[in-house]
Amino acid sequence: MDFDEDLQDRLQKGFDEIVRLKKENFEESCQRQQVEKELLVVCKKAKKLQEYLLKEMQRSKQSEEARATDQYLIQKLKKETELLKIQRDEYLEKLCRASEQMSPQPSGVAKEAYEKDKHEMEILRDEIIQLKIHQDKYLKKKNDPTLPLVECIYDTDCDNNVLENELEAYRCTLDDRLRTKRDSAIKYPEKHTQFSLAELKLATENFSESLKIGEGGYGRVYKGTISDSAVAIKILRHNENLQGLLQFQREVLILTKVRHPHLVNLLGACDEVSALVYEYLPNGSLEDRLSCKGNTPALTWQVRTRIIGEICSALIFLHSHKPKPVVHGDLKPSNILLDADLVSKLGDFGIARFLVPSDTSTMVHLTEHPIGTMFYSDPEYMVHGELTSRSDTYSFGIIILRLLTGRNPREIVKRVEDAMINDELHTIIDRSAGEWPFVQAQQLARIGMRCAVEKRRRRADLATDVWPVVEPMMQRASLSSCPSTSSSIQDESSVPHYFLCPILQKIMRNPHIAGDGFTYEADAIMDWLETHDTSPMTNLALPNRATIPNSALRSAIQEHLQRGE
Repeated sequence: MDFDEDLQDRLQKGFDEIVRLKKENFEESCQRQQVEKELLVVCKKAKKLQEYLLKEMQRSKQSEEARATDQYLIQKLKKETELLKIQRDEYLEKLCRASEQMSPQPSGVAKEAYEKDKHEMEILRDEIIQLKIHQDKYLKKKNDPTLPLVECIYDTDCDNNVLENELEAYRCTLDDRLRTKRDSAIKYPEKHTQFSLAELKLATENFSESLKIGEGGYGRVYKGTISDSAVAIKILRHNENLQGLLQFQREVLILTKVRHPHLVNLLGACDEVSALVYEYLPNGSLEDRLSCKGNTPALTWQVRTRIIGEICSALIFLHSHKPKPVVHGDLKPSNILLDADLVSKLGDFGIARFLVPSDTSTMVHLTEHPIGTMFYSDPEYMVHGELTSRSDTYSFGIIILRLLTGRNPREIVKRVEDAMINDELHTIIDRSAGEWPFVQAQQLARIGMRCAVEKRRRRADLATDVWPVVEPMMQRASLSSCPSTSSSIQDESSVPHYFLCPILQKIMRNPHIAGDGFTYEADAIMDWLETHDTSPMTNLALPNRATIPNSALRSAIQEHLQRGE
Protein backbone atom coordinates (compact mmCIF):
# COMPACT_ATOMS: atom_id res chain seq x y z
CA MET A 1 0.00 0.00 0.00
CA ASP A 2 2.77 2.36 0.92
CA PHE A 3 4.50 1.38 -2.28
CA ASP A 4 1.47 2.33 -4.39
CA GLU A 5 1.12 5.67 -2.71
CA ASP A 6 4.79 6.38 -3.22
CA LEU A 7 4.51 5.46 -6.90
CA GLN A 8 1.42 7.56 -7.32
CA ASP A 9 3.14 10.47 -5.65
CA ARG A 10 6.08 10.17 -8.02
CA LEU A 11 3.81 10.01 -11.03
CA GLN A 12 2.00 13.11 -9.86
CA LYS A 13 5.26 14.96 -9.44
CA GLY A 14 6.41 13.80 -12.90
CA PHE A 15 3.15 14.96 -14.44
CA ASP A 16 3.44 18.34 -12.70
CA GLU A 17 7.00 18.66 -13.99
CA ILE A 18 5.85 17.91 -17.54
CA VAL A 19 3.08 20.52 -17.26
CA ARG A 20 5.59 23.08 -15.95
CA LEU A 21 8.06 22.35 -18.75
CA LYS A 22 5.34 22.62 -21.39
CA LYS A 23 4.27 25.92 -19.92
CA GLU A 24 7.83 27.24 -19.93
CA ASN A 25 8.33 25.97 -23.47
CA PHE A 26 5.14 27.70 -24.58
CA GLU A 27 6.17 30.95 -22.93
CA GLU A 28 9.63 30.71 -24.49
CA SER A 29 8.05 30.07 -27.89
CA CYS A 30 5.83 33.11 -27.46
CA GLN A 31 8.82 35.24 -26.52
CA ARG A 32 10.77 33.94 -29.53
CA GLN A 33 7.91 34.82 -31.85
CA GLN A 34 7.70 38.27 -30.29
CA VAL A 35 11.44 38.75 -30.75
CA GLU A 36 11.22 37.57 -34.37
CA LYS A 37 8.40 40.03 -35.03
CA GLU A 38 10.43 42.85 -33.53
CA LEU A 39 13.50 41.76 -35.53
CA LEU A 40 11.42 41.74 -38.73
CA VAL A 41 10.19 45.24 -37.97
CA VAL A 42 13.75 46.37 -37.31
CA CYS A 43 14.94 44.79 -40.58
CA LYS A 44 12.20 46.55 -42.51
CA LYS A 45 13.12 49.85 -40.88
CA ALA A 46 16.81 49.23 -41.65
CA LYS A 47 15.98 48.42 -45.28
CA LYS A 48 13.88 51.58 -45.60
CA LEU A 49 16.68 53.56 -43.99
CA GLN A 50 19.18 52.04 -46.41
CA GLU A 51 16.97 52.90 -49.39
CA TYR A 52 16.55 56.40 -48.03
CA LEU A 53 20.32 56.79 -47.62
CA LEU A 54 20.91 55.51 -51.16
CA LYS A 55 18.38 58.00 -52.51
CA GLU A 56 20.04 60.76 -50.51
CA MET A 57 23.45 59.75 -51.86
CA GLN A 58 22.12 59.73 -55.43
CA ARG A 59 20.47 63.08 -54.86
CA SER A 60 23.70 64.42 -53.41
CA LYS A 61 25.65 63.07 -56.38
CA GLN A 62 23.19 64.64 -58.81
CA SER A 63 23.48 67.91 -56.93
CA GLU A 64 27.27 67.81 -57.16
CA GLU A 65 27.09 67.01 -60.87
CA ALA A 66 24.60 69.84 -61.35
CA ARG A 67 26.89 72.24 -59.49
CA ALA A 68 29.89 71.09 -61.56
CA THR A 69 27.86 71.58 -64.75
CA ASP A 70 26.79 75.02 -63.55
CA GLN A 71 30.37 76.02 -62.85
CA TYR A 72 31.45 74.83 -66.30
CA LEU A 73 28.62 76.73 -67.99
CA ILE A 74 29.37 79.83 -65.96
CA GLN A 75 33.03 79.72 -66.99
CA LYS A 76 32.03 79.07 -70.59
CA LEU A 77 29.63 82.02 -70.56
CA LYS A 78 32.33 84.24 -69.06
CA LYS A 79 34.79 83.24 -71.79
CA GLU A 80 32.12 83.76 -74.46
CA THR A 81 31.35 87.21 -73.10
CA GLU A 82 35.02 88.15 -73.08
CA LEU A 83 35.44 86.90 -76.66
CA LEU A 84 32.41 88.92 -77.73
CA LYS A 85 33.94 92.00 -76.15
CA ILE A 86 37.19 91.37 -78.02
CA GLN A 87 35.25 90.87 -81.24
CA ARG A 88 33.32 94.09 -80.64
CA ASP A 89 36.56 96.00 -80.02
CA GLU A 90 38.07 94.60 -83.22
CA TYR A 91 35.01 95.68 -85.20
CA LEU A 92 35.20 99.14 -83.64
CA GLU A 93 38.87 99.41 -84.54
CA LYS A 94 38.18 98.33 -88.13
CA LEU A 95 35.34 100.84 -88.40
CA CYS A 96 37.60 103.57 -87.10
CA ARG A 97 40.26 102.71 -89.65
CA ALA A 98 37.65 102.66 -92.39
CA SER A 99 36.30 106.04 -91.29
CA GLU A 100 39.80 107.53 -91.28
CA GLN A 101 40.16 106.56 -94.92
CA MET A 102 37.07 108.60 -95.80
CA SER A 103 37.28 112.14 -97.16
CA PRO A 104 38.14 114.76 -94.50
CA GLN A 105 35.00 116.66 -95.51
CA PRO A 106 32.33 113.97 -95.85
CA SER A 107 28.98 114.72 -97.34
CA GLY A 108 25.91 115.14 -95.17
CA VAL A 109 24.62 111.68 -96.04
CA ALA A 110 27.93 110.00 -95.21
CA LYS A 111 28.19 111.94 -91.97
CA GLU A 112 24.66 110.97 -91.03
CA ALA A 113 25.42 107.28 -91.80
CA TYR A 114 28.55 107.48 -89.67
CA GLU A 115 26.63 108.95 -86.76
CA LYS A 116 24.00 106.21 -87.16
CA ASP A 117 26.69 103.53 -87.04
CA LYS A 118 28.19 105.14 -83.98
CA HIS A 119 24.79 105.16 -82.32
CA GLU A 120 24.30 101.46 -83.14
CA MET A 121 27.66 100.66 -81.56
CA GLU A 122 26.60 102.49 -78.42
CA ILE A 123 23.42 100.39 -78.35
CA LEU A 124 25.48 97.21 -78.71
CA ARG A 125 27.76 98.36 -75.89
CA ASP A 126 24.70 98.86 -73.69
CA GLU A 127 23.47 95.38 -74.61
CA ILE A 128 26.76 93.87 -73.46
CA ILE A 129 26.49 95.77 -70.18
CA GLN A 130 22.94 94.51 -69.67
CA LEU A 131 24.09 91.00 -70.45
CA LYS A 132 26.85 91.33 -67.85
CA ILE A 133 24.32 92.57 -65.27
CA HIS A 134 22.03 89.64 -66.04
CA GLN A 135 24.94 87.23 -65.67
CA ASP A 136 25.91 88.78 -62.31
CA LYS A 137 22.32 88.38 -61.09
CA TYR A 138 22.39 84.78 -62.20
CA LEU A 139 25.66 84.15 -60.31
CA LYS A 140 24.28 85.86 -57.21
CA LYS A 141 21.13 83.76 -57.38
CA LYS A 142 23.20 80.59 -57.83
CA ASN A 143 25.24 81.43 -54.72
CA ASP A 144 22.18 82.25 -52.59
CA PRO A 145 22.11 79.59 -49.80
CA THR A 146 18.46 80.33 -48.99
CA LEU A 147 17.22 78.85 -52.27
CA PRO A 148 16.08 75.21 -52.13
CA LEU A 149 18.32 72.82 -54.03
CA VAL A 150 15.61 71.59 -56.40
CA GLU A 151 14.54 75.13 -57.26
CA CYS A 152 18.14 76.11 -57.76
CA ILE A 153 18.76 73.26 -60.17
CA TYR A 154 15.53 73.98 -62.01
CA ASP A 155 16.41 77.64 -62.36
CA THR A 156 19.84 76.70 -63.69
CA ASP A 157 18.40 75.33 -66.91
CA CYS A 158 16.16 78.34 -67.36
CA ASP A 159 18.95 80.85 -66.70
CA ASN A 160 21.44 78.98 -68.85
CA ASN A 161 18.98 78.90 -71.73
CA VAL A 162 18.26 82.60 -71.31
CA LEU A 163 21.94 83.47 -71.24
CA GLU A 164 22.80 81.28 -74.22
CA ASN A 165 19.85 82.65 -76.20
CA GLU A 166 20.86 86.22 -75.43
CA LEU A 167 24.46 85.52 -76.38
CA GLU A 168 23.36 83.96 -79.67
CA ALA A 169 20.95 86.83 -80.37
CA TYR A 170 23.68 89.34 -79.61
CA ARG A 171 26.12 87.56 -81.91
CA CYS A 172 23.62 87.51 -84.77
CA THR A 173 22.77 91.18 -84.22
CA LEU A 174 26.43 92.11 -84.20
CA ASP A 175 27.10 90.22 -87.44
CA ASP A 176 24.01 91.60 -89.21
CA ARG A 177 24.65 95.23 -88.26
CA LEU A 178 28.35 95.25 -89.03
CA ARG A 179 28.56 92.93 -92.01
CA THR A 180 28.86 95.67 -94.64
CA LYS A 181 31.21 97.80 -92.54
CA ARG A 182 33.39 94.82 -91.67
CA ASP A 183 33.72 93.68 -95.28
CA SER A 184 34.78 97.14 -96.39
CA ALA A 185 37.22 97.47 -93.47
CA ILE A 186 38.97 94.11 -94.00
CA LYS A 187 42.03 94.57 -96.17
CA TYR A 188 43.57 91.43 -97.61
CA PRO A 189 47.34 91.21 -97.72
CA GLU A 190 48.86 92.10 -101.06
CA LYS A 191 50.32 88.61 -101.51
CA HIS A 192 47.44 87.25 -103.56
CA THR A 193 45.87 88.23 -106.85
CA GLN A 194 42.28 89.32 -107.32
CA PHE A 195 40.57 87.47 -110.17
CA SER A 196 37.34 88.58 -111.81
CA LEU A 197 34.36 86.31 -112.38
CA ALA A 198 34.91 86.65 -116.12
CA GLU A 199 38.47 85.34 -115.79
CA LEU A 200 37.26 82.30 -113.83
CA LYS A 201 34.54 81.57 -116.40
CA LEU A 202 37.12 81.74 -119.17
CA ALA A 203 39.50 79.48 -117.24
CA THR A 204 36.82 76.81 -116.63
CA GLU A 205 34.86 77.10 -119.89
CA ASN A 206 32.00 78.75 -118.01
CA PHE A 207 32.31 76.24 -115.11
CA SER A 208 31.88 73.23 -117.37
CA GLU A 209 30.78 70.00 -115.70
CA SER A 210 33.55 68.18 -117.58
CA LEU A 211 36.13 70.24 -115.67
CA LYS A 212 34.56 69.70 -112.23
CA ILE A 213 36.99 67.61 -110.17
CA GLY A 214 35.30 67.71 -106.77
CA GLU A 215 32.15 68.69 -104.88
CA GLY A 216 31.04 68.66 -101.26
CA GLY A 217 29.27 70.61 -98.56
CA TYR A 218 31.85 73.39 -98.94
CA GLY A 219 31.14 73.93 -102.66
CA ARG A 220 32.62 72.84 -106.00
CA VAL A 221 36.17 72.51 -107.35
CA TYR A 222 37.04 72.96 -111.03
CA LYS A 223 40.23 72.44 -112.98
CA GLY A 224 41.08 75.50 -115.00
CA THR A 225 43.82 77.18 -117.01
CA ILE A 226 45.06 80.70 -116.27
CA SER A 227 48.06 82.12 -118.14
CA ASP A 228 48.80 78.67 -119.62
CA SER A 229 49.08 77.18 -116.12
CA ALA A 230 46.78 74.56 -114.62
CA VAL A 231 44.91 75.75 -111.51
CA ALA A 232 42.25 74.45 -109.14
CA ILE A 233 39.32 76.81 -108.53
CA LYS A 234 37.19 76.24 -105.42
CA ILE A 235 33.86 78.08 -105.31
CA LEU A 236 32.46 78.14 -101.78
CA ARG A 237 28.75 77.52 -101.39
CA HIS A 238 27.50 80.07 -98.86
CA ASN A 239 24.19 81.26 -100.41
CA GLU A 240 24.43 84.64 -98.70
CA ASN A 241 25.18 82.84 -95.43
CA LEU A 242 27.50 84.80 -93.18
CA GLN A 243 29.25 81.61 -92.07
CA GLY A 244 30.25 80.77 -95.66
CA LEU A 245 31.55 84.29 -96.21
CA LEU A 246 33.61 84.10 -93.03
CA GLN A 247 35.03 80.75 -94.14
CA PHE A 248 36.12 82.30 -97.44
CA GLN A 249 37.72 85.29 -95.72
CA ARG A 250 39.40 83.07 -93.12
CA GLU A 251 41.02 80.82 -95.72
CA VAL A 252 42.30 83.82 -97.68
CA LEU A 253 43.62 85.45 -94.51
CA ILE A 254 45.48 82.37 -93.29
CA LEU A 255 46.93 81.17 -96.59
CA THR A 256 48.23 84.66 -97.46
CA LYS A 257 49.95 84.96 -94.08
CA VAL A 258 51.23 81.39 -93.74
CA ARG A 259 53.55 79.84 -96.33
CA HIS A 260 55.16 76.39 -96.16
CA PRO A 261 56.31 73.82 -98.76
CA HIS A 262 53.66 71.38 -97.55
CA LEU A 263 50.72 73.80 -97.48
CA VAL A 264 48.66 74.41 -100.62
CA ASN A 265 49.72 77.50 -102.54
CA LEU A 266 46.93 80.09 -102.85
CA LEU A 267 47.32 81.97 -106.13
CA GLY A 268 44.42 84.36 -105.72
CA ALA A 269 40.73 84.86 -105.00
CA CYS A 270 37.53 86.22 -106.49
CA ASP A 271 35.32 88.13 -104.05
CA GLU A 272 32.36 88.19 -106.46
CA VAL A 273 31.60 84.49 -106.02
CA SER A 274 33.78 83.66 -102.98
CA ALA A 275 36.18 81.62 -105.13
CA LEU A 276 39.73 80.55 -104.27
CA VAL A 277 42.39 79.80 -106.89
CA TYR A 278 45.08 77.27 -105.97
CA GLU A 279 47.92 75.52 -107.72
CA TYR A 280 46.66 72.36 -109.41
CA LEU A 281 47.82 69.10 -107.80
CA PRO A 282 47.29 66.30 -110.35
CA ASN A 283 47.36 63.28 -108.02
CA GLY A 284 44.24 64.30 -106.10
CA SER A 285 43.80 63.71 -102.40
CA LEU A 286 45.39 61.19 -100.08
CA GLU A 287 41.93 59.70 -99.56
CA ASP A 288 41.68 59.04 -103.30
CA ARG A 289 45.04 57.29 -103.33
CA LEU A 290 44.34 55.19 -100.22
CA SER A 291 41.11 53.97 -101.84
CA CYS A 292 42.92 53.50 -105.20
CA LYS A 293 40.34 55.70 -106.94
CA GLY A 294 40.38 55.25 -110.69
CA ASN A 295 42.36 52.00 -110.34
CA THR A 296 45.50 53.92 -109.41
CA PRO A 297 48.32 51.87 -107.87
CA ALA A 298 48.67 51.80 -104.09
CA LEU A 299 51.13 54.15 -102.43
CA THR A 300 54.36 52.42 -101.41
CA TRP A 301 55.42 52.36 -97.77
CA GLN A 302 58.27 54.75 -98.65
CA VAL A 303 55.82 57.34 -100.02
CA ARG A 304 53.50 56.88 -97.03
CA THR A 305 56.38 57.36 -94.60
CA ARG A 306 57.44 60.52 -96.42
CA ILE A 307 53.87 61.88 -96.34
CA ILE A 308 53.73 61.33 -92.56
CA GLY A 309 56.92 63.36 -92.16
CA GLU A 310 55.74 66.12 -94.50
CA ILE A 311 52.40 66.61 -92.72
CA CYS A 312 54.13 66.48 -89.34
CA SER A 313 56.49 69.29 -90.40
CA ALA A 314 53.56 71.36 -91.73
CA LEU A 315 51.62 70.97 -88.45
CA ILE A 316 54.65 71.91 -86.33
CA PHE A 317 55.06 75.01 -88.50
CA LEU A 318 51.40 76.01 -88.09
CA HIS A 319 51.35 75.38 -84.34
CA SER A 320 54.49 77.47 -83.79
CA HIS A 321 53.41 80.36 -86.04
CA LYS A 322 54.00 83.85 -84.59
CA PRO A 323 52.39 85.94 -83.22
CA LYS A 324 49.41 83.55 -83.08
CA PRO A 325 49.54 79.79 -83.67
CA VAL A 326 47.27 78.31 -86.32
CA VAL A 327 45.23 75.13 -85.85
CA HIS A 328 43.84 73.42 -88.96
CA GLY A 329 40.80 71.91 -87.24
CA ASP A 330 39.76 69.50 -90.02
CA LEU A 331 42.79 67.33 -90.74
CA LYS A 332 41.87 64.23 -92.76
CA PRO A 333 43.13 62.39 -95.89
CA SER A 334 40.67 64.18 -98.20
CA ASN A 335 42.25 67.52 -97.18
CA ILE A 336 45.79 66.32 -97.96
CA LEU A 337 46.59 66.80 -101.65
CA LEU A 338 49.39 65.22 -103.72
CA ASP A 339 51.34 66.83 -106.54
CA ALA A 340 52.85 65.11 -109.60
CA ASP A 341 55.73 63.72 -107.49
CA LEU A 342 53.37 62.60 -104.70
CA VAL A 343 54.59 65.38 -102.44
CA SER A 344 51.83 66.14 -99.95
CA LYS A 345 50.30 69.55 -99.26
CA LEU A 346 47.76 70.35 -96.56
CA GLY A 347 44.68 72.22 -97.79
CA ASP A 348 41.14 73.38 -96.90
CA PHE A 349 41.66 75.97 -94.16
CA GLY A 350 37.98 76.96 -94.08
CA ILE A 351 37.56 76.18 -90.37
CA ALA A 352 41.16 76.85 -89.34
CA ARG A 353 41.67 79.29 -86.49
CA PHE A 354 44.31 81.55 -84.96
CA LEU A 355 44.62 80.52 -81.30
CA VAL A 356 44.45 82.88 -78.32
CA PRO A 357 45.57 82.28 -74.70
CA SER A 358 42.90 80.90 -72.32
CA ASP A 359 42.56 81.20 -68.54
CA THR A 360 44.96 78.25 -68.18
CA SER A 361 47.56 79.87 -70.51
CA THR A 362 46.71 77.25 -73.15
CA MET A 363 46.39 78.52 -76.72
CA VAL A 364 42.78 77.72 -77.60
CA HIS A 365 39.79 78.68 -79.74
CA LEU A 366 36.37 78.37 -78.10
CA THR A 367 33.16 77.64 -79.97
CA GLU A 368 29.67 76.47 -79.08
CA HIS A 369 29.23 74.69 -82.41
CA PRO A 370 32.20 72.39 -83.11
CA ILE A 371 32.65 71.43 -86.75
CA GLY A 372 34.64 68.38 -87.80
CA THR A 373 34.71 64.97 -89.45
CA MET A 374 33.65 61.83 -87.62
CA PHE A 375 36.51 59.51 -86.57
CA TYR A 376 39.11 62.23 -87.27
CA SER A 377 37.96 65.06 -84.96
CA ASP A 378 39.31 65.47 -81.43
CA PRO A 379 36.72 63.97 -79.01
CA GLU A 380 37.34 66.66 -76.37
CA TYR A 381 36.88 69.40 -78.97
CA MET A 382 33.55 67.93 -80.09
CA VAL A 383 32.33 67.75 -76.46
CA HIS A 384 33.69 70.97 -74.94
CA GLY A 385 34.20 73.18 -78.00
CA GLU A 386 37.87 73.87 -77.17
CA LEU A 387 40.05 73.71 -80.28
CA THR A 388 43.82 73.46 -79.59
CA SER A 389 46.92 72.31 -81.43
CA ARG A 390 46.46 68.90 -79.76
CA SER A 391 43.21 68.61 -81.74
CA ASP A 392 45.30 68.40 -84.92
CA THR A 393 47.58 65.90 -83.16
CA TYR A 394 44.63 63.52 -82.65
CA SER A 395 43.65 63.70 -86.33
CA PHE A 396 47.29 63.21 -87.36
CA GLY A 397 47.46 60.03 -85.25
CA ILE A 398 44.43 58.57 -87.05
CA ILE A 399 46.03 59.39 -90.42
CA ILE A 400 49.28 57.63 -89.42
CA LEU A 401 47.36 54.48 -88.51
CA ARG A 402 45.39 54.64 -91.78
CA LEU A 403 48.58 54.93 -93.83
CA LEU A 404 50.09 52.01 -91.92
CA THR A 405 47.11 49.66 -92.09
CA GLY A 406 45.00 50.96 -94.99
CA ARG A 407 41.90 50.31 -92.88
CA ASN A 408 38.75 52.31 -92.18
CA PRO A 409 39.24 54.96 -89.44
CA ARG A 410 36.35 53.59 -87.37
CA GLU A 411 37.84 52.07 -84.18
CA ILE A 412 41.24 51.92 -85.87
CA VAL A 413 43.06 52.84 -82.65
CA LYS A 414 41.54 49.87 -80.80
CA ARG A 415 42.36 47.50 -83.66
CA VAL A 416 46.01 48.53 -83.75
CA GLU A 417 46.24 48.49 -79.95
CA ASP A 418 44.83 44.94 -79.79
CA ALA A 419 47.23 43.82 -82.53
CA MET A 420 50.19 45.30 -80.65
CA ILE A 421 49.14 43.64 -77.38
CA ASN A 422 48.70 40.26 -79.06
CA ASP A 423 51.94 40.66 -81.05
CA GLU A 424 49.95 40.50 -84.30
CA LEU A 425 50.75 43.85 -85.89
CA HIS A 426 52.01 42.10 -89.02
CA THR A 427 48.48 40.80 -89.67
CA ILE A 428 46.91 44.26 -90.09
CA ILE A 429 49.69 46.10 -91.96
CA ASP A 430 48.68 47.16 -95.48
CA ARG A 431 50.64 44.74 -97.68
CA SER A 432 49.68 46.62 -100.85
CA ALA A 433 52.29 49.22 -99.80
CA GLY A 434 55.07 46.63 -100.10
CA GLU A 435 57.18 44.99 -97.40
CA TRP A 436 57.15 47.41 -94.48
CA PRO A 437 60.30 47.26 -92.33
CA PHE A 438 58.75 45.75 -89.23
CA VAL A 439 60.71 47.89 -86.76
CA GLN A 440 59.53 51.03 -88.53
CA ALA A 441 55.95 49.74 -88.62
CA GLN A 442 56.03 49.19 -84.86
CA GLN A 443 57.36 52.72 -84.29
CA LEU A 444 54.66 54.26 -86.48
CA ALA A 445 51.95 52.25 -84.73
CA ARG A 446 53.13 53.47 -81.32
CA ILE A 447 53.35 57.08 -82.52
CA GLY A 448 49.88 56.90 -84.05
CA MET A 449 48.35 55.53 -80.85
CA ARG A 450 50.14 58.14 -78.71
CA CYS A 451 48.81 60.94 -80.91
CA ALA A 452 45.25 59.56 -80.97
CA VAL A 453 44.78 59.23 -77.19
CA GLU A 454 41.32 60.49 -76.16
CA LYS A 455 42.65 62.62 -73.28
CA ARG A 456 44.24 65.71 -74.82
CA ARG A 457 46.90 66.21 -72.13
CA ARG A 458 48.25 62.67 -72.69
CA ARG A 459 48.84 63.08 -76.43
CA ALA A 460 52.34 63.16 -77.86
CA ASP A 461 53.99 66.48 -78.67
CA LEU A 462 54.68 66.73 -82.40
CA ALA A 463 57.88 68.76 -82.07
CA THR A 464 59.56 66.87 -79.21
CA ASP A 465 58.03 63.37 -79.33
CA VAL A 466 57.05 62.68 -82.94
CA TRP A 467 59.40 64.64 -85.23
CA PRO A 468 62.68 63.19 -83.83
CA VAL A 469 61.35 59.71 -84.72
CA VAL A 470 59.64 60.54 -88.01
CA GLU A 471 62.36 62.68 -89.59
CA PRO A 472 64.99 59.88 -89.86
CA MET A 473 62.29 57.55 -91.23
CA MET A 474 61.34 60.12 -93.87
CA GLN A 475 64.94 60.63 -94.94
CA ARG A 476 65.61 56.88 -95.22
CA ALA A 477 62.37 56.37 -97.12
CA SER A 478 63.26 59.18 -99.55
CA LEU A 479 66.64 57.54 -100.23
CA SER A 480 65.15 54.10 -100.82
CA SER A 481 61.90 55.03 -102.56
CA CYS A 482 61.40 54.70 -106.26
CA PRO A 483 58.43 56.27 -108.06
CA SER A 484 56.53 53.04 -108.52
CA THR A 485 53.25 54.78 -107.80
CA SER A 486 53.68 57.69 -110.18
CA SER A 487 53.38 57.70 -113.93
CA SER A 488 57.05 58.35 -114.49
CA ILE A 489 59.48 55.63 -115.52
CA GLN A 490 62.12 54.52 -113.06
CA ASP A 491 65.59 55.87 -113.78
CA GLU A 492 68.11 53.16 -114.71
CA SER A 493 70.62 54.61 -112.25
CA SER A 494 68.28 54.28 -109.24
CA VAL A 495 69.25 51.78 -106.55
CA PRO A 496 67.31 48.47 -106.68
CA HIS A 497 65.32 48.02 -103.50
CA TYR A 498 66.90 44.61 -102.81
CA PHE A 499 70.31 46.33 -102.46
CA LEU A 500 69.01 48.06 -99.31
CA CYS A 501 69.09 46.58 -95.82
CA PRO A 502 65.49 46.30 -94.52
CA ILE A 503 66.62 47.45 -91.08
CA LEU A 504 69.03 50.30 -91.91
CA GLN A 505 67.48 51.26 -95.29
CA LYS A 506 71.01 51.74 -96.64
CA ILE A 507 72.98 49.97 -99.37
CA MET A 508 74.44 46.77 -97.92
CA ARG A 509 78.23 46.28 -97.86
CA ASN A 510 78.25 42.82 -96.28
CA PRO A 511 74.86 41.19 -97.01
CA HIS A 512 73.91 38.07 -95.03
CA ILE A 513 70.87 35.78 -95.34
CA ALA A 514 69.03 35.20 -92.03
CA GLY A 515 66.81 32.30 -91.00
CA ASP A 516 63.69 34.05 -92.37
CA GLY A 517 65.12 34.04 -95.92
CA PHE A 518 65.62 37.84 -96.08
CA THR A 519 69.00 39.48 -96.63
CA TYR A 520 70.35 42.09 -94.19
CA GLU A 521 73.53 44.00 -93.48
CA ALA A 522 75.60 41.65 -91.31
CA ASP A 523 76.12 44.08 -88.41
CA ALA A 524 72.46 45.13 -88.41
CA ILE A 525 71.06 41.59 -88.24
CA MET A 526 73.60 40.60 -85.56
CA ASP A 527 72.53 43.55 -83.41
CA TRP A 528 68.89 42.58 -83.95
CA LEU A 529 69.48 38.94 -82.95
CA GLU A 530 71.06 40.01 -79.67
CA THR A 531 67.69 41.20 -78.37
CA HIS A 532 65.14 39.39 -80.58
CA ASP A 533 64.30 35.86 -81.67
CA THR A 534 61.83 36.97 -84.35
CA SER A 535 62.20 38.18 -87.95
CA PRO A 536 62.53 41.99 -88.47
CA MET A 537 60.34 41.66 -91.58
CA THR A 538 57.57 39.26 -90.52
CA ASN A 539 57.78 39.31 -86.72
CA LEU A 540 57.53 35.50 -86.79
CA ALA A 541 59.86 33.25 -84.77
CA LEU A 542 63.15 32.49 -86.56
CA PRO A 543 63.83 28.77 -87.13
CA ASN A 544 67.49 29.41 -86.22
CA ARG A 545 69.86 32.27 -85.46
CA ALA A 546 72.46 31.40 -88.09
CA THR A 547 73.34 33.76 -90.98
CA ILE A 548 74.92 32.95 -94.35
CA PRO A 549 76.91 35.44 -96.50
CA ASN A 550 75.07 36.37 -99.72
CA SER A 551 78.08 36.46 -102.04
CA ALA A 552 76.07 36.79 -105.26
CA LEU A 553 74.21 39.86 -104.01
CA ARG A 554 77.41 41.36 -102.64
CA SER A 555 79.06 41.08 -106.07
CA ALA A 556 76.03 42.65 -107.74
CA ILE A 557 76.09 45.58 -105.31
CA GLN A 558 79.81 46.17 -105.82
CA GLU A 559 79.37 46.06 -109.60
CA HIS A 560 76.49 48.53 -109.38
CA LEU A 561 78.51 50.93 -107.21
CA GLN A 562 81.54 50.74 -109.53
CA ARG A 563 79.31 51.40 -112.54
CA GLY A 564 77.86 54.42 -110.75
CA GLU A 565 81.31 55.84 -110.11
